[in-house]
Amino acid sequence: MTPARQFPTVAIVGRPNVGKSALFNRIVGRRVAIVHEEAGVTRDRVSARAHWRGKPFEIVDTGGIAFADEPLAAATQRQAEIAIEMATALILVVDATTGIAPLDLEIAGKLRASGKPVFLAINKVDHDGRMSLVPEFAQLGFAQSFPISAVHGRGVNALLEAVTADFPAGGAAEPERPTRIAIVGRPNVGKSSLVNCLLQSERTIVSEIPGTTRDAIDVPFTIAGKPYLLVDTAGLRHRSKIRTSVDQFGLMRAERSIRECDIAVLVLDARDGVTTQDKKIGGQIAAANRACVILVNKWDLAAEQEK
Repeated sequence: MTPARQFPTVAIVGRPNVGKSALFNRIVGRRVAIVHEEAGVTRDRVSARAHWRGKPFEIVDTGGIAFADEPLAAATQRQAEIAIEMATALILVVDATTGIAPLDLEIAGKLRASGKPVFLAINKVDHDGRMSLVPEFAQLGFAQSFPISAVHGRGVNALLEAVTADFPAGGAAEPERPTRIAIVGRPNVGKSSLVNCLLQSERTIVSEIPGTTRDAIDVPFTIAGKPYLLVDTAGLRHRSKIRTSVDQFGLMRAERSIRECDIAVLVLDARDGVTTQDKKIGGQIAAANRACVILVNKWDLAAEQEK
């Protein structure tokens, strides 16, 4: 498998809850990433194709960098680091309403050390009354800074004009529509491990903690020149077990991924057999009239369990 990457890549980075996903959605022009007031909603890299004045590029939303030792925080940080390594340009998002936090300084130093062009987006400047908050961020030391409001679109055009200034116009011809393959199943059956195994890269966060994947993650790749799109989804649990609105959004995205895919890969856990929830997910695939491949995972653990 070859990852499909033909265009310049822009990674949006920053500490948790500064508005990275809101900016990502604003640039893409539709709601792709989940936006919520809860910090740490985005964990994996979420990417999409975007255009600005005839210049195509890939935009990547990353989880908030926290430099913490907690396993999921560390994995989220690793995903952000991979995005930084792959990026052509970086957008550092900060929150004008909270001022400079120690994490902002740490992240700014890390981005500066990357040697990549960095564009500072001072977010949540929703009106002129907040312009007085902007000068403080000069101490981060970036030549190009832009007061913006990701929610309202204020200042985003100027930011994009600067970010894409050196990007080529036109680029490659629009590729053919890829075959969409949705990886679906209950929480913690190994969907993200499967995606990483197929791609032979650390594309999504893998953890024993159920619910690690919260959004639908699109991963384009090619085999023998034919384009495909792998979609790693949040675990489909019974609606009675949904505790937060973030989990609800993730469930809705996963269900939509089933409706929009060409092929659904239903992942089961060999240790559990076929559960009631597995049957319900299979029913959703059948109701959507989608082709289905059933993959039974964790045979090695099931064999150990029988000993």
